[in-house]
Amino acid sequence: MWDATPPVIGEAALRENVHLDLDVVDCVADAFTALSAGKAIMPPILRLDIPEKHGEVDIKTAYVEGFDGFCVKMSTGFFENKKHGLPSLGGMMTVLDAETGHVRAVLLDNGYLTDIRTAAAGAVAARHLAPEGALRVGIVGTGLQARLQLQALSQVRDIAEVRVWGRDKSKAAAFTGDVPFDVQVIADADQLAEASNLIVTTTPSMTPLFKANAVNPGTHVTAMGSDAPGKNELDPLLFSKAGLVVCDSPEQCADCGELRSARKCGFDGPVVELGHVTAGRHPGRTQSDQITICDLTGCGVQDTAISDLAVKRLVKA
Repeated sequence: MWDATPPVIGEAALRENVHLDLDVVDCVADAFTALSAGKAIMPPILRLDIPEKHGEVDIKTAYVEGFDGFCVKMSTGFFENKKHGLPSLGGMMTVLDAETGHVRAVLLDNGYLTDIRTAAAGAVAARHLAPEGALRVGIVGTGLQARLQLQALSQVRDIAEVRVWGRDKSKAAAFTGDVPFDVQVIADADQLAEASNLIVTTTPSMTPLFKANAVNPGTHVTAMGSDAPGKNELDPLLFSKAGLVVCDSPEQCADCGELRSARKCGFDGPVVELGHVTAGRHPGRTQSDQITICDLTGCGVQDTAISDLAVKRLVKA
């Protein structure tokens, strides 16, 4: 039983106890498996846009069978915060008891747990869909999630080469000093795509970042920047070239992911839910020359999974 006054846990304690490790990757994979097996209830995202402040708020939640609690998460992105000396992303998670509905804990993570579970999803996708052997990784974007995606990849696959592209050359240069890899800064996103066999896109772009014909056979692409209508990182023509398209939630991706832009441009091919791949009900990559795409929009089951792991680790600590 929890006290009548639930604990309020700050970002520092969460950073101390929750790291981007294989346990986190596995817990996110299990959440996708539960979602595809019908063992989770996940409503659509509640979204609030505040255009005059260049801000957005997303509320995500999910109940997953077998968990003691479930999470209601509020995630914010205010992209002019730099002028206030504040980070762009923020938010908090409220963990409620799955039996009584009472608040068990408030996690004032300022977006930290969201960042971690988002990166973990990229690792889940790569573990099942990336080509065999050491990877030639191309990171599109230079922010925190770009760094975390590279860290997550290194948890599950060997990395031979790393390239990065960003619109701001100074930020791309800073990226090279912040990660434990030799990183080559590429001036053109098409060139980055041509030289990579695993590409991760991590930007809030509203227009495609590289051409479909720049992606070679045998390449895997994880797109995680598009999580709202209007965002679009991938050339929609790439979907028609792909031998396998995977979505964290097909319904959600059709609403606010890369799949939305592809469908709008005429793509009508099949889509596989990521949880079917993690559960072994779909084999994932089956040919060495396949182009594979994983469209990640961020699911409430991930938030419930990471918050459950965080609470358990904090209780143990």
